Amino acid sequence: MATDSTEPPITLHPHYQQAQVCIDGTLDADTTRAIELRERGYPPRQYIPRKDARMYLLTPSETVTHCPFKGDASYYSFGEHEDVAWSYERSKEGMDTIEGRLVFYRGVSGCPVAPRS
Repeated sequence: MATDSTEPPITLHPHYQQAQVCIDGTLDADTTRAIELRERGYPPRQYIPRKDARMYLLTPSETVTHCPFKGDASYYSFGEHEDVAWSYERSKEGMDTIEGRLVFYRGVSGCPVAPRS
């Protein structure tokens, strides 16, 4: 399927549905204030405000990656699970909406927690 070349490579959308992240059955993040980032060629990602994450459960890692559109990403580990989340501490111009928010890899979610009522 061809993509429209005039479409921007990245779009940001409010995500008002509940987004939870669990690792090894531990609730690490729970929010209804995520920003969904859609980037061509990648699955949509939920960028979660830090105040909706249990930051004390995460340990900064030494991993840093670079995205030409978003900037340099710093990574976080959870126990023996390395680099399960990342954040753009200083994002590129135009990406300030995601700056400082956390995004978790898929495959670490699946919370055994009852949904909010």
